[in-house]
Amino acid sequence: MRTLKNEVLIDAHIDKIWKSLAITDKLDTYDPTVKKSTATSEIKSGIGASRKVDMLDGKNWFEEKCTTYKPNKALEYTLTACSFPVHKLQHDYSFEQIGDKVKVIQKMNIEMKYGLLGKLMFAMLKSKWNSGNKQFLGGLKMASEKK
Repeated sequence: MRTLKNEVLIDAHIDKIWKSLAITDKLDTYDPTVKKSTATSEIKSGIGASRKVDMLDGKNWFEEKCTTYKPNKALEYTLTACSFPVHKLQHDYSFEQIGDKVKVIQKMNIEMKYGLLGKLMFAMLKSKWNSGNKQFLGGLKMASEKK
């Protein structure tokens, strides 16, 4: 498995940040790479909550479910299906209070399809995925800091 790690410092209360991250159908309200996020489970937040996400490019999509849910402490989503060449993917969030701000840490663990070819694909896609993750965190920061 390969790991990508990104973080952002947000000048907002943790409750506001948590609501954005933990409610499955809110992703499209702050992630500029997402066209539509739709809840696919009856519950929209908590263990087992799931969503389908259509990417802005119009061709890629993924489905995931919440597998860790510790309010204002830890959150994890696990991929269940996707159009990407990914076998397994988990991304988790942790939070660190720094004065009046909150550091949001995102760690993404990825296992590619196609063995050695997949490892080469990861090397080629890594910077693009990191860029997308930074856009996502930037969108989360902007949405959370709105008064």
